[in-house]
Amino acid sequence: MALHFSQVWTGDLEMWIASSDDYSFVISNESRSGPGLHGEPGFVASYRPDFLNMPAAQVSGSPFGTFAEAERACNAFLGRLIIEG
Repeated sequence: MALHFSQVWTGDLEMWIASSDDYSFVISNESRSGPGLHGEPGFVASYRPDFLNMPAAQVSGSPFGTFAEAERACNAFLGRLIIEG
């Protein structure tokens, strides 16, 4: 099952969200300065299980140089979560 990300309009923040049956994913565009989220520059991908009350965790490899790289990493990570589930 491929994730389909939708952009969320939140003012100065660049964020995209997607959900599977059991997991939620967020990709955010971060920079060291300016508007939006501050952190390591790039596209940071994170996930959390919907069935547990816990904070999100970063997808391995974050931050990514492009949105497409972050999206591919989320889909690959979801595949591992489903197999290991």
